[in-house]
Amino acid sequence: MTDGSPPDLSVDLAPRNPRELRLANPVIAASGCFGYGEEYAGVIDVQRLGAFVSKGITPERRSGNAMPRIIETPAGMLNAIGLQNPGISGFIRKYPPMWERWTVPAIVNISAETIEDYAAMAARLDEQPGVAGIEINVSCPNIARGGYCFGWDPGMSADVTRAVRDVTTLPLIVKLSPGATDIVAVAEAVEAAGADAISLINTLVGMVIDVQHRRPLLANLTGGLSGPAIKPIAVRMVYQVAAAVKVPVIGMGGIMGLRDALEFFLAGASAIQIGTAIFVDPGLPIRLIDELQAWLEHEGFASIGQIVGIANEGFRRGDSAALTAWETAGA
Repeated sequence: MTDGSPPDLSVDLAPRNPRELRLANPVIAASGCFGYGEEYAGVIDVQRLGAFVSKGITPERRSGNAMPRIIETPAGMLNAIGLQNPGISGFIRKYPPMWERWTVPAIVNISAETIEDYAAMAARLDEQPGVAGIEINVSCPNIARGGYCFGWDPGMSADVTRAVRDVTTLPLIVKLSPGATDIVAVAEAVEAAGADAISLINTLVGMVIDVQHRRPLLANLTGGLSGPAIKPIAVRMVYQVAAAVKVPVIGMGGIMGLRDALEFFLAGASAIQIGTAIFVDPGLPIRLIDELQAWLEHEGFASIGQIVGIANEGFRRGDSAALTAWETAGA
């Protein structure tokens, strides 16, 4: 640093939204792995985080899936929690008033099976104290389309985004599903529909078989695969999406340390989310903040923004499509 000041870690994840989503640093605790923040308040200094994302909230209370619903896998974890949560009404009564007293931005993850329910939840969150933004989980079955996932289809993903955008001025992050045939097309569609930022990737669908009993181990049969095993897939998708959109990209998927985090930034992510790693190392997000700053200073960078997308320079939509075709063909 020429002036001796530490590198700037701050980031605005909604630069085109008047309400903005300014974070002191780019490290975010991911949805489903950090509860509602209070669960970790006695373990780490939650206020030091760039932000955190709540557990997924649904229109009505959900008790979740039957047990067993979590299984450790090689280099990861398979979960089928089933969006256990108090529902939008119970959530609003308890958590936003608590977050209003905090300095760390709290982002609410919402899930639904109809576009109308997504919009209704967003409308209720719009003026809630302590809510800094909304993350829309489009990895949900659309009951109007026979269970076809919103996030697999650019048009349906855009419809959800547009409906939520129409009822709230809060910053909107759309969390993409890796199950999409063309994740870049989905990203471009939600950007055009009003997303302020895009986060990816959500978990991949997986299964583990109990060989002794000859049946799936999870009561739900399948679950979401997360952890280090999915990181190369996540980095590739972040690389492609960041090259195609102008809004900020938030990368996640298997980040267990500094080098993992740096891969996502170099691929084009403006911020990162830490999920599965929190279960084995709750202090990791806070350590990453300090390690990122130390690394940037050592390498001579003045801000986190200076490394975003370095590995992605010159990459264009045409190359992204070619990479998708190459990967699909198994080259």
